[in-house]
Amino acid sequence: MTTDSFKTRGSLQSGGKTYEVHSLDVLARTHPAVKQLPFSLRVLLENLLRHEDGRVVKREHIEKMLGWNPKAAPETEISFHVARVLLQDFTGVPAVVDLAGMREALAALGGDPNKINPRNPADLVIDHSVVVDQFGTSQAFQANADLEFDRNRERYAFLRWGQGAFRNFRVVPPDTGICHQVNLEFLAQVVFSDGTGAYPDTLVGTDSHTTMVNGLGVVGWGVGGIEAEAALLGQPLTMLIPQVVGFRLGGKMPPGATATDLVLTVTQMLRKKGVVGKFVEFFGPGITELSLPDRATIANMAPEYGATIGFFPVDAQTLAYLRFTGRPPAQVELVEAYCKAQGLLHTDETPEPVFSDLLSLDLGTVEPSLAGPRRPQDRVPLKDAKRIFETNLLEMVNAPPPQDDDLAPVAGQPKPPSGTSKLAASAAVSQGTLSYRLQHGAVVIAAITSCTNTSNPAVLLAAGLLAKKAVERGLGTKPWVKTSLAPGSKVVMDYLRSAGLVPYLQALGFHLVGYGCTTCIGNSGPLPEHISSAVTEQDLVVAAVLSGNRNFEGRINPFVRMNFLASPPLVVAYALAGEMDIDLVTEPLAVDRNGAPVYLKDVWPSDQEIREAIAAHVKPEQFRNQYAHALDGDERWKSLRVPSSDTFAWDDRSTYVRRPPFFENLPRDPAPVHDVRGARVLAVLGDSVTTDHISPAGSIAKASPAARYLMEQGVEPKDFNSYGSRRGNHEVMVRGTFANIRLRNLLVPGVEGGVTVHLPTRERMSIYDAAMKYAAEKTPLVVLAGAEYGTGSSRDWAAKGTLLLGVRAVLAKSFERIHRSNLVGMGVLPLQFEQGEDTSTLGLTGKETFEILGVADGLAPGKRLTVKATGEQGSKEFTVTCRIDTPNELDYYRNGGILPFVLRQLAKA
Repeated sequence: MTTDSFKTRGSLQSGGKTYEVHSLDVLARTHPAVKQLPFSLRVLLENLLRHEDGRVVKREHIEKMLGWNPKAAPETEISFHVARVLLQDFTGVPAVVDLAGMREALAALGGDPNKINPRNPADLVIDHSVVVDQFGTSQAFQANADLEFDRNRERYAFLRWGQGAFRNFRVVPPDTGICHQVNLEFLAQVVFSDGTGAYPDTLVGTDSHTTMVNGLGVVGWGVGGIEAEAALLGQPLTMLIPQVVGFRLGGKMPPGATATDLVLTVTQMLRKKGVVGKFVEFFGPGITELSLPDRATIANMAPEYGATIGFFPVDAQTLAYLRFTGRPPAQVELVEAYCKAQGLLHTDETPEPVFSDLLSLDLGTVEPSLAGPRRPQDRVPLKDAKRIFETNLLEMVNAPPPQDDDLAPVAGQPKPPSGTSKLAASAAVSQGTLSYRLQHGAVVIAAITSCTNTSNPAVLLAAGLLAKKAVERGLGTKPWVKTSLAPGSKVVMDYLRSAGLVPYLQALGFHLVGYGCTTCIGNSGPLPEHISSAVTEQDLVVAAVLSGNRNFEGRINPFVRMNFLASPPLVVAYALAGEMDIDLVTEPLAVDRNGAPVYLKDVWPSDQEIREAIAAHVKPEQFRNQYAHALDGDERWKSLRVPSSDTFAWDDRSTYVRRPPFFENLPRDPAPVHDVRGARVLAVLGDSVTTDHISPAGSIAKASPAARYLMEQGVEPKDFNSYGSRRGNHEVMVRGTFANIRLRNLLVPGVEGGVTVHLPTRERMSIYDAAMKYAAEKTPLVVLAGAEYGTGSSRDWAAKGTLLLGVRAVLAKSFERIHRSNLVGMGVLPLQFEQGEDTSTLGLTGKETFEILGVADGLAPGKRLTVKATGEQGSKEFTVTCRIDTPNELDYYRNGGILPFVLRQLAKA
């Protein structure tokens, strides 16, 4: 029972049922500011009203929300209680591993292990494990599904155990779809009911693209596995009441422009504006012009533009989508009744809320675009794509590697080729009866992939229609292109088949390869040997074009240095062209069977053709049929042998699932925190280092520390699988932390990869080996970094691995929201340089010994700490800001992390 000091508790009638609600309308009668709040903040306000208990949520928190100053810097901490949690299998497995470990740890502390259960409903969707090993054949889907199950049987059995052992926990089996699309089309309720009460459907997810559901009017965002586990256990998320940037959309999309072009434009604008840590809420007459899948495309990319959420309020489009995707009529009726009663239903007459800042976009100005070659915010108008490619190629081919006097190459090494000869490099390739030359800029991967676009029938049908027109003109995919079609939902293939477009996509090599997150997360699979060999031998800069949301360096494929995001029809177009060194606006894609040039405009489907295809072939029964048995799984899933037990029987021989190390010998009370003394630098990193650079992801290199470990356990290289599939094994993951092949550690200039220097001995070695050497010497470690440290996916292992390597603090110019929170959640100090300062301005080389003072003495959120760096040239002192932002986070840090904190709370209870 809540305190209800504002007397908002009331009832709502819907579908013959009575629900308890906390009425924003009642509150607005005495506090008119309610109706000026952005819709997303109204959801947070209702959350506070419903959970007011005088302890965690106090009257003053509600008053602060009512008195929200949109222009003020966030300073008020509130507790946000989510309705549910969404997990995907890569990030979800370690969460379930930790829950299993917590059961044993709680028993050791004298508690009841069966208290460790999700307190909030949790859905885990197995979607990140399929790899594009096979492609270009009608057998590709079955072959990849078989390989996926063979590789992950042990992990899947563990998840089946968890489904039976934990209450309030569901698993969506493999080969069903991407978690965000399953969430959008099936799991999300918009208005949640626990049987007696009705309230907004809110969630956090262990994937940063959880924000996709914001397009459906659901407030939710991505968190690390650490925060998600706390939410699973009923802990509130602590957050500062955010600023909300309003994004006004007006006008109509021009012919030929897609939702992908729109989202790349929005991403570029918002990243330039700077919205990290802020909510973005879309409004204006233009939103009614966008379909629900268009909105979901924009919401999905919130991590790319840096916002916590990218929110569209509930309106008539939302209700229509819920009906269309087969939600029960009573649920849609409840959503409409609740949102109307609460002032959460947006209409054309709705007054414009007050925002912290405003941006606007005329949809009519959106033009065909790509983004790349390294970051999703780097939008490239299609008309400029060739020029941008050439500029980046010059940079990649001609950039001289920096040198360090201490680590210079040995004298007498051969002089590298000149820039001119490098640009002219090419490789002769024999592929069966075919022979051709592979050059810089060759498109070696063309992938229709990722939830960003595959929730959207408009762009998928456009891709199919373009394929049809191309095939009818006699065009074909270039032989060096690895093609793939990986939808986020089985519904996609239903409407593509209904429209008769599957044969045309297959004729161009776009066969179904799996229902899951593939190329976008590094599961593009191996390039054919003749392609990878050619790339390696001639050091070619080749490209991937994918319809995803992430294109960070080293993410898509280790042999591919340029990666461009594009709409599905553009992916098909570049597969036909086979190269980036082409202007698709003015130059022909290819020549037809009669030798006549065929231009992109000749095969691009009209908006009318796309609308007619959607109307004729996308049907409600497709959603109802596919999701009626979404939780059942196939025969392989059903036949898994799983023991029934309250605690998991760990197998010491397992290389997939190991007892987590975070709870070993955990004392009932935490030890006092200490200053950091005598620390050495493990890595000096630049700006925009992503969680892909930090956390193990993708394939396991044969010469890596993780590979050595696996081979010591008897695992052959062919069975290494990916880092993501082994996230339940900390021994693999810690060895892969900071092991990304594109990581640039400035302690080892001119070298890419997970390499550092053990400073006392000046030995060059892997980051893992150096960390273990430092650990044996009892030397604490720090990492020095630039701006936007930790951007990208919400990878909990980016923080867990950092901790297990012995890193006590990370000093950076700025942090991305999720990773900063995860560092605190693992007991690692995030420290921010003062404005205008960084490693360069302070003259830090990373070879100094560091002391961090002020931790033991009254550590507090935002406290200024003193850092003393001592090197060969003497000592220097400077101040940094402790980026522990809230009192709750301070509790987590003092306990050595959020999981020990929760365990101790449960043990005391």
